[in-house]
Amino acid sequence: MSTAPPKRLPEWLKVPWPGGENYLHVRRMLRDAELHTVCEEAHCPNIGDCWERKSATFMLLGDVCTRACRYCAVTSGKPAPPDPAEPARLARTVERLGLRYCVLTSVDRDDLPDGGAWTFAESIRLITRRVPGCEVEVLTPDFGGNLDALRSVLDAGPAVFNHNIETVRRVFKSVRARGNYDLSLAFLAKAREFAPEIPTKSGMMVGLGETTDEVLATMRDLREAGVQLLTIGQYLRPSLGHIPMDRFYHPREFAELERAGYEMGFSHVASGPLVRSSYHAGEQRAAAR
Repeated sequence: MSTAPPKRLPEWLKVPWPGGENYLHVRRMLRDAELHTVCEEAHCPNIGDCWERKSATFMLLGDVCTRACRYCAVTSGKPAPPDPAEPARLARTVERLGLRYCVLTSVDRDDLPDGGAWTFAESIRLITRRVPGCEVEVLTPDFGGNLDALRSVLDAGPAVFNHNIETVRRVFKSVRARGNYDLSLAFLAKAREFAPEIPTKSGMMVGLGETTDEVLATMRDLREAGVQLLTIGQYLRPSLGHIPMDRFYHPREFAELERAGYEMGFSHVASGPLVRSSYHAGEQRAAAR
């Protein structure tokens, strides 16, 4: 039986309050460009570290999601129509920040026929055209299983294609009611088939009531789908309205999962309490080479 998590965060989950010079500079530039980041919308604990290093994960297509996953802090509801000027605005911001590696993600846009794939593809094209040498990683939704949408994103030439499985099969439906575990695996396998030269990546959270054996089974499923890069991090409940956390994993457990991942054949495994999908993403890309 699971025990209730302690009220206070363990020492390994405590981070300094953000506020350095680079952090404030990045925040000002994002406000000026009217851009969203998953760093803010999803309450990422690494925001101070990443923004201080001038690294950010941009969130396309607004800040309102058409799905309501029970672990996610992003607002759900009816989003505004896409802004066709967003990719150009994003490319200018990437240039001003002097980025050489950036990550693009988005809210789910089930209201759009292509799930928002055009905005991903156009953003990749404009960034790489405006900032030669900048690599662009994408973390996409499942586009409702639309393979033409998937192919359009891959044809734009991202450095890494990421789609998160998020959790184990047994827990999946209880936290991602509008997602599908097998569809996500098939989506990743198709990405590998369509563009074998582009590394594929996925991530998952722990602390949602899964067992270690189930985590290992999910890791094996991802390897069978051809996934090369993996992130594993601790789920932290954003509010009392979200699904409760089952327990804190100890850093030793994360180290054991990392070791198991390398034994399964992943090119790179980032496993730790504060690891998130874009955690040191450029380093993972380098490992995939």
